[in-house]
Amino acid sequence: MSETGMAETRRPRTPARSRRRYAERAADPGTPNAQPTPVRRARPAPRTAYGLWSCGTAHYAGRVIEMSRPDFELLVSEALDQVPPELAALIDNVAVFVEDDAPASDPHLLGIYEGIPLTERGHYYGGVLPDRITIYRNPTLSICETHEDVVDEVNITVVHEIAHHFGIDDARLHALGYG
Repeated sequence: MSETGMAETRRPRTPARSRRRYAERAADPGTPNAQPTPVRRARPAPRTAYGLWSCGTAHYAGRVIEMSRPDFELLVSEALDQVPPELAALIDNVAVFVEDDAPASDPHLLGIYEGIPLTERGHYYGGVLPDRITIYRNPTLSICETHEDVVDEVNITVVHEIAHHFGIDDARLHALGYG
């Protein structure tokens, strides 16, 4: 268990596939004073030079892709453009951000959704700040080996975070291949 009481698991994966994720739910989402539900998308522990998961090291032995922030923001924008229009029309009160680094408390984070999912909004919902989706550039680049891996990873992360906005939990996303 982590400091926040959330279970963390590590599992091997192929490049450009989904990562370890965890969620923190509000105590009682049905109450008018429910806190937003942060849902984090985290990257796995770094791989060693042998392609194995390391247990204690804090580095990635592979080559790190370099990409400017404007180029990365363009990839995020393109990933948002690939959302089907029927679903894009249903996205309500969400702002999407790109930041260079994940919070120091969780440097393996690739993206995070912070807000109240559509499925948990009730009659009391209104006059609130937009939900927030943040995609982290440096953690994403540090786990990718090619430009194509970055494109795939950004697409997966954006879809994953939008799915949380629609109230889809991590278990369902895993079943769909976005977990």
